[in-house]
Amino acid sequence: MSQKVRKEYTPQQKAEAVEIVVSTQQSVRQVAQNLGIAESSLSRWVRESRGNSAAKSPGALSRDERQELVQLRRQVKQLEMERNFLKKAAAFFARDLS
Repeated sequence: MSQKVRKEYTPQQKAEAVEIVVSTQQSVRQVAQNLGIAESSLSRWVRESRGNSAAKSPGALSRDERQELVQLRRQVKQLEMERNFLKKAAAFFARDLS
């Protein structure tokens, strides 16, 4: 028995094949036949690409971005408190000079 040799594709090759499907009016079947790629593989790559682009919608944040957002909000709150304190201190010392 002989086993089929599984072809390996680089991420760049996958991206280029997906780009052809997305940017042209050709079907996945046509592009797969033209490039010599299995139709099921190309279909999966296109599906994954569409899923990744949906996850990267403008409102979606990654876990790292959410953590950074929380940290930045804490910093803003701290800086606002310090600013308010300094404004009050400046007003207090300005009254003494008058």
